Amino acid sequence: MKTRVAVIGIIVEDPDSVAGLNELLHEFAPYIIGRMGIPYRAHHMNVISVAVDATDDVISALAGRIGALPGISAKAAYSNAYTSEEE
Repeated sequence: MKTRVAVIGIIVEDPDSVAGLNELLHEFAPYIIGRMGIPYRAHHMNVISVAVDATDDVISALAGRIGALPGISAKAAYSNAYTSEEE
């Protein structure tokens, strides 16, 4: 199966959506390499980056589902290199 590394950039403007975001991240935990969250208190928002190693479909699904949460924006940046993982 071909996978690649991507970074999903997330902006959280609605704190009420954090529980839903954490549920999604837990659901996709096997694909997550790491994450970093930065509270931007001056503007009452959080900036989060999530590094993943997964298929294009999984990356797209995760970014889309995160972005569908109210008050949350998400975009994925993909690496150009694919890797092959043993199933």
